[in-house]
Amino acid sequence: MMGRCVIVGGANINNYDFIREKLSADDYIIFCDSGLKHMENLRVQPSLIVGDFDSHENPQLDIETIVLPCEKDDTDTVYAVKEAIKRRYDNFLLIGVVGARLDHTLGNVSILLYLDSLGKKGCIIDDYSEIEIVSNGPAYIEDSYSFFSLLNISGTAKGITIENAKYPLDNAEITCEYQYGISNEVLKGHKAAIRITEGKLLLIKVFT
Repeated sequence: MMGRCVIVGGANINNYDFIREKLSADDYIIFCDSGLKHMENLRVQPSLIVGDFDSHENPQLDIETIVLPCEKDDTDTVYAVKEAIKRRYDNFLLIGVVGARLDHTLGNVSILLYLDSLGKKGCIIDDYSEIEIVSNGPAYIEDSYSFFSLLNISGTAKGITIENAKYPLDNAEITCEYQYGISNEVLKGHKAAIRITEGKLLLIKVFT
């Protein structure tokens, strides 16, 4: 099995120390275009560079670089994900992909749905939270997180069960029109468990 692929986008990162703690020495790291601005502060070297270089100059490093056309269907980040899948990666961490432009943020969050549909694991981490998809199989949340939220972003989310949380649920439904799963809390000394029988949920675990 291949290791983890880390994809670095160009959204702001304020707490580099925190993000660096989430990286591993054996990660395969793809820097996407303006994500290169984070290279020095993250203190890691790219395994691959991808981009159309409309927002950052091509650094011309002695590292494999894929230069993309400016006019294309996929964003640089989506292209990087697809390229890593071709290289047989199944586990993805995306950083520097949320914040600033809302359209890019929503598009990057949808990458998690894309990965989940392929049976692959995806997670987004920013300065404040960790974001993943809950679909097949339970998700667990440690009590070290300040809050967690569940959002329906796929149209159907039924049979939702939340255990060991301040606001538990039993066989519930969350609709796109009524998102009441915001700012729940794990009971101290416990680990919350989330299960869903139909559909997908976006799980956002808040650090602070």
